Amino acid sequence: MNLTNHFLVAMPSMQDPNFKGSVVYICEHNDEGAMGIVINLPIEISVGNMLDQIEIERELPVRDPASLEQPVFNGGPVSADRGFVLHNRVGRLSSSIDVTDEVSITTSKDILSLLGTSESPDNFLVALGYAGWDAGQLEQELIENVWLTTEANADVVFNTPVNERWNKAIAQLGISAAHLSTEQGHA
Repeated sequence: MNLTNHFLVAMPSMQDPNFKGSVVYICEHNDEGAMGIVINLPIEISVGNMLDQIEIERELPVRDPASLEQPVFNGGPVSADRGFVLHNRVGRLSSSIDVTDEVSITTSKDILSLLGTSESPDNFLVALGYAGWDAGQLEQELIENVWLTTEANADVVFNTPVNERWNKAIAQLGISAAHLSTEQGHA
């Protein structure tokens, strides 16, 4: 099983406060474990304010200030002081790792100076921290019915309003969130 480029959608029974009501975009999944970014839990700071606080120096002028008004996300409980940027693929960012033909991820500060400028990726999501699972841990959580999985959709990551991402990810499965039980079990 490889869940790279899939969403993990927290079941209503999820009690872990780090993941309750969350949608996690899985960036990597292999025999050693999994890594993902929570895409629907914003924190109380905009990208622009964060960039001001860390005093990012820009070589290019900001041309799209509205793009910097989007929130920064709580990407997960691991390395919460470290930034991650999910973005559409662009040619100039050599430090990015391509997850798919549409989505890349980077931890390099280089991208931060480009956000909002003419060289910015068209779509980006900035998160602090990530979600991580050791080998076999995610698979065990799936057996325990903690998560639903569905193939990821870049439109949900970048263009769907934050408060609609969980429902939209559930809808991709062809089911309504109203039909999900808060009880765990196996049939």
